[in-house]
Amino acid sequence: MFSFSLRRQAVKSSNRRILTLNNVPRQTAFLGTTRQYSILNQVAPGQRRLFSPWLAAFLVAGVAASGYGGFMLYQTLTMWPPEIRGDLRNAVRAKYKGDFELSEQHFHRAWNTVQSLPLETLGSQPYLKMTGLAVAFGDVLELSNKTEQAYDVYTQALDLLRQDDVKDTLTGPERLRAVALSSKLGELAAKLNRPKVEEEKWLVWAVEELLRIVKGSSPSSSDSGGGGGSEDVDYHTQGHINLPLLPLPSWMNKTDIGAPLEALGAFYAEAGRLDFAMPLYLNAISLLIPPAPKKSSVEDRCRGAQLMTNLSELIMRGAPTPQTLHQAEAWASQALAVSRKARGEASKSKPVDLCEEVYAAALYNVATFRDMAGDKKTARDLYRDGLEQARSIGMTEGIVEASKALHRIDLEQRQEKEKEQGKS
Repeated sequence: MFSFSLRRQAVKSSNRRILTLNNVPRQTAFLGTTRQYSILNQVAPGQRRLFSPWLAAFLVAGVAASGYGGFMLYQTLTMWPPEIRGDLRNAVRAKYKGDFELSEQHFHRAWNTVQSLPLETLGSQPYLKMTGLAVAFGDVLELSNKTEQAYDVYTQALDLLRQDDVKDTLTGPERLRAVALSSKLGELAAKLNRPKVEEEKWLVWAVEELLRIVKGSSPSSSDSGGGGGSEDVDYHTQGHINLPLLPLPSWMNKTDIGAPLEALGAFYAEAGRLDFAMPLYLNAISLLIPPAPKKSSVEDRCRGAQLMTNLSELIMRGAPTPQTLHQAEAWASQALAVSRKARGEASKSKPVDLCEEVYAAALYNVATFRDMAGDKKTARDLYRDGLEQARSIGMTEGIVEASKALHRIDLEQRQEKEKEQGKS
């Protein structure tokens, strides 16, 4: 079956090939896409990098060097203190020329300088702007395969936001930046093979801080980041929160909340803590696909369908029973229904890539359950549809696995027919 996991793994079960690619590991028979999601770096469709608005505009304007583009570059640079404008301009130009070493040098100098400047020189929401520079610096380091250094820069940026004399003064978007940085640190901790407790503390803190923001609580008083949670919000006791019923701040969207929930859910799924993972996925799904009369975007619904496949896989972790098989297939079928409807509502001139991939995955997953139940005709039809969908979007894994399944079913049917003919 298809699934979507944060880490790449491949294992085998007694009767099914198990391959996972990017979002929840150790699938029972799910095959995933190669998409990886990060709240800081743009890897998922429709999700933005969490640069500050000023820096984002600056990065775009930095591509141009003359004419109107040059005027826009000048206008954007004036939003930054004069002490760092030259380094920022040179850093962005070097980055877009592919000279990451030179870009790193200029970003490094700008990062050191901006921390020494009076806070008032950065205007409103200064920490959003300052950490935006850190994110841009860290991105260049990651592009240069200097992940350890990027980890250090993101840690420094988060530490700025978590200082005792700062955290109570932060605006909502600045607090959300802290969530983004903490989520990113959890992702990089896994990539760097840091101790699991280190990865967990960043991911837990991000989710706890999100709950505090949504509930209107004050920032965490913890200095260590996650681990056991703070007194005002403890994730381990708040997994039942029905997030869609809580009013979201106007500056926050569902993607902001969904990504940390997904990341922590994936962490606990890999650790085998299904009692922690499943509530996170359920919350994320209910947030992305709220009950009527509310209606979410096409992409949000497809992301919800993606998480439904993860839930289906989690249910199948234990020894299969008629009850677990029924529950797992129900989630897989729901993922198929949601993704199919969302695709139908998407603009034909502008299809949503994620929906196309989730739809291919869902077709294969439901086919696999029907196959296991002995309903070969329905399974074959779904495998065929899944193969056609995978071919239409160039989804290699889907093409390979659906083709194998169809070949196996055809072979079984021929053997059964020959056996019946032999008896007669």
